[in-house]
Amino acid sequence: MSLQDHRVVYSFRFWAHVMMAYVFTFWTFYILYKEYKTISTMRLHFLASENRRPDQFTVLVKNVPPDPDESVDEHVEHFFRVNHPDHYLTHQVVYNANKLAELVEKKKSFRNWLTYYQTKYERNPVKKPKIKTGFWGLWGKSVDAIDYYMTEIEKLGEEEAEEREKVISDPNAIVPAAFVSFKSRWGAAVCAQTQQSRNSTIWLTEWAPEPRDVYWDNLSIPYIQLAVRRLLMAVALFFLTFFFMIPIGFVQAFASIDGIKKVLPFLKSLIEMDVVKSFVQGFLPGIVLKIFLILLPMILMIMSKIEGFTSLSSLDRRSASKYHLFVIVNVFFGSIITGAAFQQLQRFLDQSPTEIPKTIGVTLPMKATFFITFIMVDGWAGIAAEILRLVPLVMFHIKNTFLVKTDHDREQAMDPGSLNFSVSEPRLQLYFLLGLVYSVVTPILLPFIIVFFAFAYMVFRHQIINVYDQKYESGASFWPDVNRRILIGLVISQLLLIGLLSTKDTAKSTPLLIVLIVLTIWFHKLCKGRFESVFVKFPLQDAVVKDTVERSTEPNFNLKEYLQDAYLHPVLKVVKFEVSKEIDEENPLVATKRTSQRSSKTVSNGTAEDGL
Repeated sequence: MSLQDHRVVYSFRFWAHVMMAYVFTFWTFYILYKEYKTISTMRLHFLASENRRPDQFTVLVKNVPPDPDESVDEHVEHFFRVNHPDHYLTHQVVYNANKLAELVEKKKSFRNWLTYYQTKYERNPVKKPKIKTGFWGLWGKSVDAIDYYMTEIEKLGEEEAEEREKVISDPNAIVPAAFVSFKSRWGAAVCAQTQQSRNSTIWLTEWAPEPRDVYWDNLSIPYIQLAVRRLLMAVALFFLTFFFMIPIGFVQAFASIDGIKKVLPFLKSLIEMDVVKSFVQGFLPGIVLKIFLILLPMILMIMSKIEGFTSLSSLDRRSASKYHLFVIVNVFFGSIITGAAFQQLQRFLDQSPTEIPKTIGVTLPMKATFFITFIMVDGWAGIAAEILRLVPLVMFHIKNTFLVKTDHDREQAMDPGSLNFSVSEPRLQLYFLLGLVYSVVTPILLPFIIVFFAFAYMVFRHQIINVYDQKYESGASFWPDVNRRILIGLVISQLLLIGLLSTKDTAKSTPLLIVLIVLTIWFHKLCKGRFESVFVKFPLQDAVVKDTVERSTEPNFNLKEYLQDAYLHPVLKVVKFEVSKEIDEENPLVATKRTSQRSSKTVSNGTAEDGL
């Protein structure tokens, strides 16, 4: 074969890669569009067919503006009776009951210990159990355990009653937020999906999470403070992602032989023993890294809580997005380009942006074998560990041996928990990314990906149906994030293919691959405009249908009583709050306590903007 024939075959093979890039891209578009359509239809069907729930009638209102003449409670009622006169039903202000919640939890813990010692004494009446009053019961005065806990529970009961009274009666304990309920789903949908005031930073409304999904600690954060918090956490996430090896290296320095000698010199003779020295040099640094990676999801969740999200589901979604970024930078690119992420960043800053895909593309094919091994070791073995649940099994036996004292403790130890979406979903996205990147470059990797997803589907389906106890019902609201991350992986695969082909002097293929990137961005906007509103809004047409059906089938249902305490802080539900007095339906305006705005101007304008 002549040199020219070789060049023709060589060129044809590269064009085959470009053609297959188009095939995989359009196949991904087809599957994602079809799946988006199916899931959105299922979500609408779920919302239309599910039983009555408090969140269907309720809106969370944040940043209630202060009023000199009215309390938050009165201000909220006045505002919504004026602006939603035909649909407002009731509301529940949000109390800052965090300290009360701590007392309640402490009292529960002491009651549990009291039950344990009472049971222990009943089994052996000869000897009354003793306890030391010092730290963790390790030292201090030895006293009768039953009498001690009974006395402490009585004291906590008095503190709890005082704090409960303070929360209920102190106006400062009410935060500028409320759960407002309406007579119909239509009324709630209109309020949740519209702007309530000219000032877009006050009277902020959104759909209320279901009661078990509420994260109570973040309901009182002001609008401006939220923006500052999220900016700070964005900066912290950047440094955590690109400089995460710095804290690990710092800890590992102390985990080295020299570091231990420096910090704990009295252990010098011990760590110089061959067995200890081998362990410190061979295993301790890896253990430190593994512990950090185990703690990483907890760190990301704490960052999401600082950002101020008000529901457990939104905290999971935000933590998942952080973890996804971390996985892309430190697992995917970190495996392709050796060195820490900040070293990669420095390398990229020293070269032209157009050279970055080329730099990565050079090493991309060489890492295929590594990722095949990674899929088998981390992916296949991870799925096997998920079905076996070895870690929860070990943790149960540890708790059962050292911590379980009563039946309540054992019940908590056996709790299977819920699917950790903030960790599981980004890990699955990594395998989507690997499949998309190597589908054109090294297709031999695809069977390993297919086997992984087949196992993952069977295992997670079984776990969700038969094992896990979900904390909340999301109604597939996570899907837009999943869809967007798959498309991000598709764009990354196209950029890396451009970089790879640019190393082979096939510049003619670059414009065709850039077209694919443009098409992918267009497809994302198409799906976003076509389907995403289904996941953030509730159609008024469906709301009217469901309201009409319920009115005809249950005309005497007392909705106000059903919603009255649905969004009361859990530690306050034992308190019976006085139901708001009924207002004459013919005159929906509630009497105001203001001395400056009792004129007919408010009625004539028909708005609550003038200080309501």
